[in-house]
Amino acid sequence: MAEQPTAPAPSTGEPGERAGRAVTEILLLTDSLAFHGPGMGELTTEPRLWPNVLAAALSTPEQPCRATIFGRRGWTARDAWFALTRDPHVYSVLLPRADVVVLAVGGMDYLPTILPTHLREGIRLLRPRPLRVAATTLFRRAQPLGSRLLAGKWRTLPQSLTDHYLSRCVAGIRHFHPGTPVLGVVPPPHDALGYGRVRAGHPPAVQAALDWGRQAEVELLRLDEWVQPFLGTPGMNVDGIHWGWDCHRAVGEQAAEQVRAILTVPAGEPAG
Repeated sequence: MAEQPTAPAPSTGEPGERAGRAVTEILLLTDSLAFHGPGMGELTTEPRLWPNVLAAALSTPEQPCRATIFGRRGWTARDAWFALTRDPHVYSVLLPRADVVVLAVGGMDYLPTILPTHLREGIRLLRPRPLRVAATTLFRRAQPLGSRLLAGKWRTLPQSLTDHYLSRCVAGIRHFHPGTPVLGVVPPPHDALGYGRVRAGHPPAVQAALDWGRQAEVELLRLDEWVQPFLGTPGMNVDGIHWGWDCHRAVGEQAAEQVRAILTVPAGEPAG
């Protein structure tokens, strides 16, 4: 995939272009919400993760569907763009075989921060080790307080850059793989003590995502609506960001309904 994709190809993967075709490969470029459970990060093959619930719901005995989860903890829209353009396995193998691409990023973008990305991520590179440990401890203690003092006004990634990189991802996929549907997500809410439980940035992030989706003509999975009922309930991760298995199941099942409706994929019994 070229570093600088040009204008999108005429085909945008509209439902009519793929009506009735089975979905066998779903590629998710994502943050840790797709592979982290109620207690820890899981193997991406864990069937209870929402992308795998989604794939199972779209599977039939004759035509199984598989979700490929590609991402890391804390990924933003910028990281998804970097993956598409800088990781040869993504643009050479995973993207060409995908029937659907989900840009499942944005949930980390709006989280409040007290440091710009280059300083925050640079902490883990500090040497010697005692300095790194001290800096990490200081940052974790200061982050909640700073988030409250700043009322969430400093985002992990500015909204303009989130929109910019999401748009570049969509343009690149549509140009090099016309006809492949691209979906996005509406950022889910959080209740994270590590971010001071500051949620002031969520409503504007939701509205911005909806505006971007309309402008880019990208269907969005409504993680904001699907996750909200589970916040603070038993079984959710105590970090206030990641989800419990009931939430994963609900998100996967509702995502499957939306994907099936978008692509008019025939409903069927789960494979296996």
